[in-house]
Amino acid sequence: MEKPIVIKIGGATFGKRDPILEDIVALQKKGKSLVVIHGGGSMVTEWLKKQGIETKFVRGERITDKPALEIVAAVLGGLANKQIVATINHLGGRAVGISGVDGGLIQGRIANPELGYVAGAVKVDPSVLEALLKAGFIPVISPITDFTFDRPADAPLMLNINGDPLAGEIATALGAEKLIFLSDVTGVLDKEGKLLDVITLRQAKELIETGTASGGMIPKLNACLQATANKTTTCIVDGRQPHALITAIESNHAGTVIRAR
Repeated sequence: MEKPIVIKIGGATFGKRDPILEDIVALQKKGKSLVVIHGGGSMVTEWLKKQGIETKFVRGERITDKPALEIVAAVLGGLANKQIVATINHLGGRAVGISGVDGGLIQGRIANPELGYVAGAVKVDPSVLEALLKAGFIPVISPITDFTFDRPADAPLMLNINGDPLAGEIATALGAEKLIFLSDVTGVLDKEGKLLDVITLRQAKELIETGTASGGMIPKLNACLQATANKTTTCIVDGRQPHALITAIESNHAGTVIRAR
């Protein structure tokens, strides 16, 4: 079996015939082995509001207490995940929706007690992904993990996790050919706001250290650093552009490519 391509998509694809999902189906029909990880923070915020639960943040990161965790698990593991899977299947693809809990795929512990029930990935068991890929399916993964390590007896069995570092962990565990982040920006920008077509691991670290890369770009770059160090080609692409995913895979000339040197 060829090395898979790991794709991280955001919440913009939910509930419609999005070109990204059309690209995913087209690539699967060409014989590509694909793994998809999705987010859905805006959908979670919407459902928390519907339930009268206030969304709280610490330095831009969501606090996940027990009531919020229930909504996160229901929305990301349920509605968001199944909308993506249903769309892929209706477009003619073959997909199966799972979370990091299924098959013990992602086993974590609390990363920062200040953020509540939010995990840092500790261990990845890719066997469930390998089985699905071998059977010809696209695994579509929601960012929920097993609460495996250092879990108090009265704590929930699951944890929330940022989908960006999760994508890096999965790409590393699978020895992926490529890791592609489909974002809502053109790629990685320098301090003047100009797109950087290619950067090295050293340059990526410098962008983070100097604050040139900020916000949601930081976990994406950190995930790329991890995967690139393990010989996976990584890139951050503007998912709003038509056929951005196919372009990134077939030409290597989309967005920002991160290279080892």
